[in-house]
This record gives sequence, structure tokens and C-alpha cells, in this order.
Amino acid sequence: MIELDYTLRTVALGAAVLGLSSGSLGAFAVLRGQSLLGDAISHAALPGVALAFLLTASKAPLVLVVGAGLAGWVGTLCVSAIVERSRVPYDAALGIVLSVFFGLGMVLLTYIQAQPDASQAGLDTFLFGQAAALVGRDVVTMAVLGAVALVAMLVFWKEFKILLFDPDFAASQGFPVRALDVGLTTLLVVAIVIGLQTVGVVLMSALIVAPAAAARQWTDRLWGVVALAGLFGALSGAAGALLSSATARIPTGPTIVLVATAVVGVSLLLAPGRGLVAAWALGIRNRRVLRVAGTLEDLYTLALAHEDVHYPHPAATLQTMTARPEAVGPTLDRLQKQGLVEPRDDAWALTPRGLAEARRLARTRADEHDPAHLGVEVEGPTP
Repeated sequence: MIELDYTLRTVALGAAVLGLSSGSLGAFAVLRGQSLLGDAISHAALPGVALAFLLTASKAPLVLVVGAGLAGWVGTLCVSAIVERSRVPYDAALGIVLSVFFGLGMVLLTYIQAQPDASQAGLDTFLFGQAAALVGRDVVTMAVLGAVALVAMLVFWKEFKILLFDPDFAASQGFPVRALDVGLTTLLVVAIVIGLQTVGVVLMSALIVAPAAAARQWTDRLWGVVALAGLFGALSGAAGALLSSATARIPTGPTIVLVATAVVGVSLLLAPGRGLVAAWALGIRNRRVLRVAGTLEDLYTLALAHEDVHYPHPAATLQTMTARPEAVGPTLDRLQKQGLVEPRDDAWALTPRGLAEARRLARTRADEHDPAHLGVEVEGPTP
């Protein structure tokens, strides 16, 4: 039984706030095909943390978050500048900015740790996170900044939506596409930097990508993806905090990421529209429908060779007309239950209803191969 003491409540609440904001805003990055942007921003934020401490000698959460946010924002501008002013592709620009900023951050952290005083202790937790160190004012800071980002997202929902799906149309309608892109990226920066103390630079990108990737499996509507991503992120944060507290020496940040990964796995398997289980069931259903239609058409083809269209034919004859003879028996049983065929002296014949269905299938197939149906212009004879 997990005891919900003050520290655990604080950590769980902070992780839930982080998951809600990062999941909701991360949905835009995932849908725009910029999933790695979160990784670049989180790594680019590290030198900002170090510089904020060097300039202010303060480890106040708001000071460090502002430093991380400025550095992350500068990193995204560097990515955009590299892509726009050179032939370097987007993914390469992300890699360049990520490695350079992260290397600079490590150098600065090493320099800070080498100082003789002890005021720098704890800054290295921004690498891998230390959720257990969260206190009430940290959660308040995360909640306020996250709420500001989410409110801004809702205020500019229409603009961000059109930017997401058709930026060229947005530009043609007079929308400030560049400003909107920078604004959306800025909100993503806010969502990332407030989580650095909880899950760290290395793992923060997972909370941007995983909830959105899971939500995308369940719905095709933007508001649904954003809402579900926020819900999955909040649940992953709270559940990860509770699970890590149940066992000694299990870090909270990695546990949150593992829970979010499990949510993605469940979504990939069980989502009704896109899940692997649904696709497997749909494949079985489609193959069954095709076998039923194929067997019915085979019986109709055989019936056309006789004056009596209801003339029965043995199952062995039908087995020679298909690539899967072992499926003929179960398919005939299914057709019999539907009232389309009937057994006669160890053979099978079309019922009047089955004959009508077979003729409908034949007409449909003929229409599909008709050039006029396919939109192909057929030249007539030259007069």
C-alpha cells in the first residue's frame, strides 16, 4: 500500500502537471513531423541552466527555468536559421544544434562543479532529473507556466490549427506564418523547460512524443489528439511517481517515461481504428468476406454451364477453383447459414437469394473493369 505523504503528493502532482502540458503541446510537434524538436530543445536548454546560475548565483526554480527557456528558444532559432540559409536538411540541423548546445552545457556544468563552494550542488540533476527534490514552490511554478502555455494554445487554436495542416494556405490568407511558428515553438519550449528538473534533459523528449503518439492511435481529430495526449501525459506522470515510490531506489523520471512507453504500446495494440489487434481482426474479416464472395461467384460460374442455374456441384469441384481448398468447407457452411446456398446429395446449389447475390457481385465486378467506370476515354470507330 502506497502511503500518500506530502513529498509523494507533491511529486505526483508536479509530474501530472508536467505530463498534461508537455503532452498537449507535444501533439502539435508530433503532428507537424517535428518530434525530434523536443529533443533538441531539451538538450539546448542545459547551457541556459548553467548560465542562469553563473549570472545570478541562484538556484531558484523560476531563475533556472527562465535561463533554460531562453537557451532552448535560441536553439530553435538556430535550427530555423540553419535550414533557411543553407542546404543543411532539417534533421541534420537538429543534430548540430543538439550536440553543440549539449556539449556547451556539459562544459559549463563541469566548470561549475569544480568551484570550491557548495552552492552549485544539485545542478547536475537537470541531466537525468530528480523528481523527489520537487517542493511546493516548484510545482506552483510548473503549474503557472504550464497554464499560461495551455491558455495561449487555446487562444490561438484556430491559427495553430491552420498552420499545422496547411501553412501555405495560411500564408495566402494573410496569417503571420513565421510569427505563429515561433509562437508555437515558444510554447513547446515552455512545456519542456518546466520538466527538466523532473525527468531531465535526456528523457524530456519522451514526454513530448510518447503521449501524442499514443493519442494519435485513438482519434483523427485534432482536439481529440491534444486532449488525449494531455490526459495520457498526466496519467503517465502521476502513475510513474506512484510506482517509483513503491520500490526503493527506482528513479522517478525514468519510471514516468517507462509508463508513457507502456501507454504507447497499449495504444498501438488496442486502439480501435489503428491498433494492431484491430488491423488483425479487420484482415481476418476481409479475407473471410473475400472467400465468401469468391465461393459464391465460383458456384455461379459453374451454374452458368448448365440449363438449371440451381444445379448442385460437389465441394471437391469448388476446391479446385481456389488457392485455399481447405477454406471451402467452412465458407459453404457460412453461406448456408446466410441462406445463399443449400446442400443437395453431397453437393451444393445456389438458392434464389444466393443467385441474386451472385449476379449482383458479377455486375459489380463487370462495372469495376468497365473503362467508362474507371474514367478511361474509349475511342470509337473512325467514321
